[in-house]
Amino acid sequence: MAKIIAIANQKGGVGKTTTSVNLAACLAAAEKRTLLIDLDPQGNASSCLGIDKEIFAKSNVYHALINEESFESCTYQTELPLLEVCPSNNDLVGAELELVHMFARESKLKTALETISSKYDYIIIDCAPSLNLLTVNALTAAQSYLVPMQTEYLAMEGLSQLLNTVRLIRASLNPKLALEGILLTMYDSRNNLCKLVANDLMTHFKDDILKSIIPRNVKLSECTSFGKPIILYDITSKGSEAYLSLAREIILKSEKAPEAQAPKLPTSQIPKFEDYQINH
Repeated sequence: MAKIIAIANQKGGVGKTTTSVNLAACLAAAEKRTLLIDLDPQGNASSCLGIDKEIFAKSNVYHALINEESFESCTYQTELPLLEVCPSNNDLVGAELELVHMFARESKLKTALETISSKYDYIIIDCAPSLNLLTVNALTAAQSYLVPMQTEYLAMEGLSQLLNTVRLIRASLNPKLALEGILLTMYDSRNNLCKLVANDLMTHFKDDILKSIIPRNVKLSECTSFGKPIILYDITSKGSEAYLSLAREIILKSEKAPEAQAPKLPTSQIPKFEDYQINH
């Protein structure tokens, strides 16, 4: 059965879609069968993988959610052999309105994924930047959730709202939902504010902060406009190394493997947590 990870943060612009796309790509590069589900009506994750949303307008995650199509018929191959994507478009806005009147509306995604989860090692869900019914569906279907956090104070305020929503979901819908980790994104070691926020997060969430840190990197911005994940656009960039490190960390944690059994990745230049020189 696949491990299902929801990438969630109701604050926009924190690197959520970038993390979803590049983590999924790096997991596939590590020879893990991976499915990326674009659960954001904006469809940015689909675009970042070079998927033309209009071509698949009649068969995407919207149709799988409302039971018009099977989930398997709504998934498509990407450039990476072990990476598939279930795209979305603006139709997904209507799904939330339709779900309101359905029985077990919070569990529609979970039920749909049960038919295909055995095909994959990992399923990554890119959530919308809001705590709506679609995000609730993602957190109900997932075994864990990963929170990308931009290293600025406004991002910290949104974290408490997300954690409160998770507590409610654990209490009523998904008691086994676990925190995969908090991922620091857009980190700039030259910026004192970034360091202060990172130190505050490490003080309050010490055991939950992932060791991998995503730096500010122009290549990560460029690759989205080319419809490619960073490892296919520039595998030697700092952004690529950071996401390869994240994939390695997720795999080791998920499979509870010792460090000596690290997964094979396309580059050996994996940055360490200490490389970013955050004093804590």
